[in-house]
Amino acid sequence: MQPSQTSQKTGLIQGDCVQLLAGLPAGCVDLVFADPPFNIGYQYDVYQDQRNDSEYLDWCRQWISGVHRALKPDGTFWLAIGDEYAAELKVIAQETGFVSRSWVIWYYTFGVNCKNNFSRSHTHLFYFVRDPKQFTFNSSDPDLRVPSARQLVYADSRANPAGRLPDNTWVLRPQDIPESFAESGDTWYYPRVAGTFKERQGFHGCQMPEQVLGRIIRACSNEGETVLDPFGGSGTSLATAKKLARNWLGFELSPEYAEKIRKRLDAISPGDPLEGSENPLVSSPKTVDGKTVRRRTGPRNAKPKHAAPESGLFD
Repeated sequence: MQPSQTSQKTGLIQGDCVQLLAGLPAGCVDLVFADPPFNIGYQYDVYQDQRNDSEYLDWCRQWISGVHRALKPDGTFWLAIGDEYAAELKVIAQETGFVSRSWVIWYYTFGVNCKNNFSRSHTHLFYFVRDPKQFTFNSSDPDLRVPSARQLVYADSRANPAGRLPDNTWVLRPQDIPESFAESGDTWYYPRVAGTFKERQGFHGCQMPEQVLGRIIRACSNEGETVLDPFGGSGTSLATAKKLARNWLGFELSPEYAEKIRKRLDAISPGDPLEGSENPLVSSPKTVDGKTVRRRTGPRNAKPKHAAPESGLFD
């Protein structure tokens, strides 16, 4: 693809993201979500995910600079990255001109088991803006807010019926650590997209949940604005943007992945519901001894014969 072809507002373009970003008009994108290769030796079909440190970081400087140039002055940049280069990429983004608003830890207790190290159980999500005084954050959007402890636990009449904003630690399987997380919390309980999930596309091993992308896109863009993903991957960010009535623009190096992303996008329409539970905090069932139990529908103080611990055990 020639750089001039990247001037469109909606579409999936197969090609190298550094070149395609350079071909975008400056200041044309409202929100960028990037989930780049982590340089850990993952087996992609085209991209070589094992470079030396200097080569990988130089490449990251190039595409992050391209993202900065493509964003509008009030634009927002979200970056997903693993442990190996999280600190370096945060510094690179800030040196490029981005301002960090939040360093989110996406925590999932069913992480990668390690034999000779602490098991991997989180991903880093960096939230950057170009201008710390001018940016989009839709704090009043009801789909962005979560029930408060006053609503869920205490039935307090003083509770804001709109709920509250979630915090910046996203816990995905609190049932594994009931001593640490209670029903009164407001953490994000969205699970990773495991191989058995209906949401799973099957052609790409690193798939983000639509609900996580939905919260980011709702918070940091408005309908009709443009969301860009320079690493199309499984197409989740683009699919979510399309469902939420945003313009969507994606780049993908692999011809095979690009074709499968197009098929995924062709099968959905603006207004379609996002995959996954909208609010696992209140919709996911509790478990007892690994078995799902129905939520109580009777009086508030009534308990089933084998009651689940009051600990926020959500899947």
